[in-house]
Amino acid sequence: VQLQASGGGLVQAGGSLRLSCATSGRAWNSRGMGWFRQAPGKEREFVAAIRGSGGSSDYADSVKGRFTISRDNAKNTVHLQMNSLEPEDTAVYYCACSELEFPGKWASRYDYWGQGTQVTVSS
Repeated sequence: VQLQASGGGLVQAGGSLRLSCATSGRAWNSRGMGWFRQAPGKEREFVAAIRGSGGSSDYADSVKGRFTISRDNAKNTVHLQMNSLEPEDTAVYYCACSELEFPGKWASRYDYWGQGTQVTVSS
């Protein structure tokens, strides 16, 4: 399974970005997907996750109400819509894929990781 993240960039506070993660591999719609992020000098943290079927999702408290995770199983792609961005959202964002239907917020449950895309929010 290969993951290719895209959509990062520089945006002003209050703005929006949409990240995408294209994947390869079979049984795509049985695999849970997630987004994590890592800011300079900080540990990687959970952002959002979505069930393989797309029926349910989970978010970190810090992004609830601002970020939305979705997936297009026909295109083997997962998205992260980020609205009302804050400087604290600045980080490298990673998409991840799990062999589990819904791995949730635990990074150890994800089996494959993308290369990351930089998101920078200026104040």
